Amino acid sequence: MSATFQAGSTPDKGLHPEKLSVGIVGGTGYTGVELIRLLCRHPGVSVDVLTSRTEAGTPVAQMFPSLRGLTNLAFSAGTTDSLAKCDVVFFATPHGVAMKQARELLAHGVKIIDLAADFRLKDTAQFERWYGMPHDCPDLLAESVYGLPEINREAIRGARIIGNPGCYPTTVQLGLLPLLKQQAQSKNPLMQLNQLIVDAKSGVSGAGRKAETGLLFSEASDNFKAYGVKGHRHHPEITQGLNQILGSHKQFEQLVFVPHLVPMIRGMLSTIYVTLTEQGQNVDWQQQFEDYYRDEPFVDVMPWGSLPETRSVRGSNTLRIALQRQESSSVLIVLVVQDNLVKGAAGQAVQNMNLMAGFPESMGLEIVPLLP
Repeated sequence: MSATFQAGSTPDKGLHPEKLSVGIVGGTGYTGVELIRLLCRHPGVSVDVLTSRTEAGTPVAQMFPSLRGLTNLAFSAGTTDSLAKCDVVFFATPHGVAMKQARELLAHGVKIIDLAADFRLKDTAQFERWYGMPHDCPDLLAESVYGLPEINREAIRGARIIGNPGCYPTTVQLGLLPLLKQQAQSKNPLMQLNQLIVDAKSGVSGAGRKAETGLLFSEASDNFKAYGVKGHRHHPEITQGLNQILGSHKQFEQLVFVPHLVPMIRGMLSTIYVTLTEQGQNVDWQQQFEDYYRDEPFVDVMPWGSLPETRSVRGSNTLRIALQRQESSSVLIVLVVQDNLVKGAAGQAVQNMNLMAGFPESMGLEIVPLLP
């Protein structure tokens, strides 16, 4: 563990000083229970506080029998005093919750990883537009770090607040990262930046664990539909990230992003269409992607022409990428799959925690995908 962030390093921190003391706010949602699943078996972590406004007093194993034998904790109301004893607090809550508690927790030396959107968008006007609420702490937003390790690894190590990326933005940014890095180094355009199209699909767990008509089995099963076509709240997050990669502003306002709901529980597939220039068509993009991601523990670049499947990443923190081009076409097709609850949410949050704590980045995340 790094010298700057040692578990139990202050007198009131950590019920188990030899491990990182962790709290999870909102432990009954899909990302919350996924965090419990991952962290209860993490060798460097003690999960000491699990909160739920509606299930306080309920043993975790009673609500989630899959966790029997892994934790004896019950959900609690989650007072600031109990959370302040933790080294790290994860917020697996609706948007707007983390920013209301962030300042007080930071004052106690607690580090924060928010799986909602409170600390993702740097432009407060954009946040207020897309999430329909004022931002309570724009000063803290300014210091927060966007938690995509493949892009912001060094900044994450020293961060106090992490805005964990959305699931769709993770697939799009990692699917385009080598292309945009190569574009940034080239004197000539390699692709048409104003013609990017993202056709994305997600399982129903991406909408969260809630009672909503469109998510009922009879509504979502045996059905396939687009949503958010006129505008989706992940769109500004995607464009913010792509502009950061390219080191420019307002290059991606014409990006077309259309999400779809598919009748499965877990899984996400984003198909990205990139129109290449004549010079871009002469680049060996397969080699560029393989070289760029060679040392990344959770990004797998598959052989040229592969067809990645969502089931190949189910339950794991792995994101797989494959490249294709149709004959006589100038369009490079980038196919990206991930488990939306793991690399798209809880797994990536644990990856961020590992970096913040000085643990090996893959600790607790070396999970083989579940098949069939």
